Amino acid sequence: MSERMGGKRWSPPLRLRGPGPDWAAQTPTWRQARPALIAETLKRATARPSGNWFVVGASREVRAGDRPYGRTVGGVEVVLWRTDGGELRAGPGVCPHLGAPLRDSRVACGTLVCHWHGLALDGSPFAGWQPFPVHDDGVLVWVRLDEVGGEKPTERPVVPVRPATDSAVDAVFTAAGRCEPQDVVANRLDPWHGSWFHPYSFIDLSVIREPQNDEDDGFVVDVSFRVAGRLVVPVRAEFTAPEPRTVVMRITDGEGAASVVETHATPMTRLDHERPRTAVIEATVATSDRPGFALARAAAPVLRPLMRRTAGRLWRDDLAYAERRWALRSTGRFPG
Repeated sequence: MSERMGGKRWSPPLRLRGPGPDWAAQTPTWRQARPALIAETLKRATARPSGNWFVVGASREVRAGDRPYGRTVGGVEVVLWRTDGGELRAGPGVCPHLGAPLRDSRVACGTLVCHWHGLALDGSPFAGWQPFPVHDDGVLVWVRLDEVGGEKPTERPVVPVRPATDSAVDAVFTAAGRCEPQDVVANRLDPWHGSWFHPYSFIDLSVIREPQNDEDDGFVVDVSFRVAGRLVVPVRAEFTAPEPRTVVMRITDGEGAASVVETHATPMTRLDHERPRTAVIEATVATSDRPGFALARAAAPVLRPLMRRTAGRLWRDDLAYAERRWALRSTGRFPG
């Protein structure tokens, strides 16, 4: 049943899917998931410039207060904090005095104070400590590490186009695995595994367009998100890689059009480390033109843990996929 609302024909967000084949009877996708195609798409993605910017975490995780935020990126300890006015500061996480871990220190009146001997840093160069360029895009925090990236630096990171924050609900999930960033990116550039590897979330997946070249470099997918039983939300989505450590899934048609899921792969260890670790930092920015979505925005504090839990269930499997890929590559046993 439908009715006119605001000049548009109302339709329910959920669909009742008819009886379909069970998991084992669905159409195999291994012929379409050609290793050479995935490898070529990955090669183009990793060749794109990043400006030496790395995602370090969620914007709301770096709060004004008495505690800084720390992460290791490419083997470099990084510490971040906010001034009393909310301005972001970042720099090496090793105290220049005697090497204390600054992530465990305190912030007093917007100044980072080392908990070993009281050395104070206001974000300006001091005693050999040099700040890192940092960028807060409203959802994620980025830091520029020129020695780690080794590219020509840019003033700002490559931030994907998103729904406006005042019309969306965002949540950020973080996990870590024993693999390299390219293994995480390769996982996201293989949409064919969705309904096989994640049948609890995806069904009726078909890739309707593959990457052709740098100008036409996205996967377009028709897929249904499983809600419960036969209730699904069918959408069309596009996967693109705007920079070497980021893959964006954008809903282009269907419920939640313009919503995005950004997957960022941040190396935690040195690029030449024999046992690499990579942080997966995934931002989901959901929006809808339905009038009732205002209620979802109001309930964002309640929805964010649920959104993170959904992402975590998927990444429990996908990190195993990425780790397996790295294990095979590192021993020369990866197919292709």
